[in-house]
Amino acid sequence: MQVGRLNHVGVAVPDIEAAKQTYADLYGATEATETRDFPHLGVRVAFVKLANSEIELLEPLGADSPVHKFLERNPKGGQHHLCFEVPDIIAARDDMRAKGATVLGTGDPYVGAHGVPVIFIHPKESCGLLIELMQEPAR
Repeated sequence: MQVGRLNHVGVAVPDIEAAKQTYADLYGATEATETRDFPHLGVRVAFVKLANSEIELLEPLGADSPVHKFLERNPKGGQHHLCFEVPDIIAARDDMRAKGATVLGTGDPYVGAHGVPVIFIHPKESCGLLIELMQEPAR
């Protein structure tokens, strides 16, 4: 298995609306999606659209959110994960497991913020970086 295109860079932020404004003011990235809550994932999400990718802004919905724990260590926010597209999420998961990588959670794909199945690979397998693999979205 080889990953496809970089879909987005996930960035944990303490205030998603302020972060949207920062990307607009500093970098001219004025196009962003509406902020949406994903209670089952413990986050609020918005995507800042770029010419060749997106930045996924993640704000915790509560103290039990994994993003809350990240912000405890990085109060101003920071890079949370990279997300790559794969043509077949189940084949990607099985390939990761066969290579000895740790698929987080139950290992079963679940629907992410783009509305397609995703999995996460433990940072210890990727030089300390959390990797999200997502089923290629319909274009």
